[in-house]
Amino acid sequence: MSPLTSSLARLGAAAAAFLTVLLLPAVAWAQDSSTLDLAGEVARRRPRGGMGFAGLLGALCCLVVVAAIVLAVVMVARRRRSR
Repeated sequence: MSPLTSSLARLGAAAAAFLTVLLLPAVAWAQDSSTLDLAGEVARRRPRGGMGFAGLLGALCCLVVVAAIVLAVVMVARRRRSR
C-alpha cells in the first residue's frame, strides 16, 4: 500500500471508531422509555402556529446557499465557453 492509502485507511478506521463510540451510547439512551415519553410530551405541547422568525431565517439561509451554487455553476459555464 502506498503511504497515502494507508494513512487514509487509518483515518477512516479512526473516524469509524469515533462514530461508534459516540453513537452507540446515544442509541441506548434513546431506547429508554422515559425519553420516548418526554418526546411525546414536547410534541403535544408544541404550538402549531406559523413558521416564525426562525423559519424565515432558515428559508433565507437556504435561498442564499442555492443562489451561491447557481452562481458558481454559471461562472464555471462562462469560463468554459470563453476558452
